[in-house]
Amino acid sequence: MKQPNPSRRDLLTAAAGCALSAGGFVRTCAAAAGGHADRWTDTPFLAGVNMAGADFGYVIPGVFGTNYTYPTCEEISYYRGLGFNVIRLPFLWERLQPDLYSAFDVEEWERFRTVLVCALNEGLHVILDPHNNAKRRISADGFSKQHFIGTSEVPTDAFIQFWLELIRRAPSKQVIYGLMNEPVDISAQAWFDIAQTCINAIRQTGATNMILAPGTMWTSAHLWQQGGNEIFSDLVDPIGYTAIEVHQYFDGDSSGRTGEAVSPTIGIERIAEFEAWARRHNRKAFLGEFGPSPDPVNLQALERLLEHISENRDVWIGWTAWAAGPWWPDDFPFKLDYLPSTVIPPQTRVLMDFARKR
Repeated sequence: MKQPNPSRRDLLTAAAGCALSAGGFVRTCAAAAGGHADRWTDTPFLAGVNMAGADFGYVIPGVFGTNYTYPTCEEISYYRGLGFNVIRLPFLWERLQPDLYSAFDVEEWERFRTVLVCALNEGLHVILDPHNNAKRRISADGFSKQHFIGTSEVPTDAFIQFWLELIRRAPSKQVIYGLMNEPVDISAQAWFDIAQTCINAIRQTGATNMILAPGTMWTSAHLWQQGGNEIFSDLVDPIGYTAIEVHQYFDGDSSGRTGEAVSPTIGIERIAEFEAWARRHNRKAFLGEFGPSPDPVNLQALERLLEHISENRDVWIGWTAWAAGPWWPDDFPFKLDYLPSTVIPPQTRVLMDFARKR
């Protein structure tokens, strides 16, 4: 009997290191055999914050302490004390590696490494988050304009080389590899191919850390289908330890420009379509950004969203709120702390209550 042609998923599985039998059906994947369910079962539910600062500044590479900063050990310890177990660390690729394929900047790496050491010593998980939207500036043109990954200016293999050097330097199992923040203005197909290639390369090193893969169109949950991200149902991780990262804000256009929420149920409503997709395709999901504010309706939306996520752990593995960090002005609607003040904003109290009962 004639065997059917292999599907796209079969071919991607083969590319990721799994074996295909005659006819193209997946039979074995030695790296993952027996390990898929166990990896998620043994993973704690993640509840934390984005610690912004290293992603700040329009001057590239910029001056540390003037254009951008990093969280301090004291700030990291503060959030650990509130009950959170993970931080997401946004940073810019250009600062850590000013020239493509080159060694990391020594001083910048030391700042970066200090944050890692402090967080890991606190027992926290750390999500590494290149906050570049699937593009970067390059020294060849004086960092004057953005170039997309996958172009001649910023080849995909330069992005892969960057990640391989990063995981070599940060191999702790508490470190989570967030491939990229909010790809935008790049097609879902182009970004999917880049993400799949990167996952394959990471796994070929033997690294077994969790990976977070975003979609395109800002990886917005409510724009998941509109952005063409259903293609990510074909994403293959040979050890089955990649979750899909989405972001979602509560204001009128979902941009996070204001702290006002449309309604008390808007968070749940906006993630519903994506959640159904993830469940249908047996995908784990992580909410990497959302904006809690002291606005009364926002607080209601926040509580309902976090409760919903807690009740749907077959899909959701956790969340990190936007945003902590030392440089947010006091009038920033999503500011999660008033350090060195001991005042805890109401949105932070809601977050910490859910974090503590995770």
